[in-house]
Amino acid sequence: MHINPYGEDPVRFAIALAVDFPATAADLVARCRAAGVEVPAGDVDLADVRAFLTDWLGVVDAPDDETRAARLNVLLAAASAYPRLTNHASDGWHVHYRAAELPLAGVLRALIGVGTALHLTGRGMHRLGRCAVAECDRPFADVSRTGRQRYCSPACANRDAVRRHRGRVAS
Repeated sequence: MHINPYGEDPVRFAIALAVDFPATAADLVARCRAAGVEVPAGDVDLADVRAFLTDWLGVVDAPDDETRAARLNVLLAAASAYPRLTNHASDGWHVHYRAAELPLAGVLRALIGVGTALHLTGRGMHRLGRCAVAECDRPFADVSRTGRQRYCSPACANRDAVRRHRGRVAS
């Protein structure tokens, strides 16, 4: 996967990291490299990314649009910079919303923060949530056409549908 910083990819990447956080800095670098983010990292980055994702999950769990926006604005203020054009990898000009030469944690803060802002403003402020299955609290990004996603995965949606069906049949 190569992260498109202006679509849903950063949000999906944040969810993947939050749900299955890497055990070591090397694991974090490998996951980032697989996503197309090539920045070295150390143990400080691992701790910083974990702390950021904890704060980011506060955006997911916000009770309303205003709180969600306020929490995300705090993250954006700490992570992003003025937009600038760059061709740093000689793969074409594109926009970065971060200062040059940031450590991996700083890159991920900006990438995920701006990606989340673009996801929410482009698709709807309600398009982040937690799975509706009681025993599952995994976060999800609603990228559905209708904007009514309630589950983190098809497996949870099916499990809940079977549970509801069995409840109706037993009644």
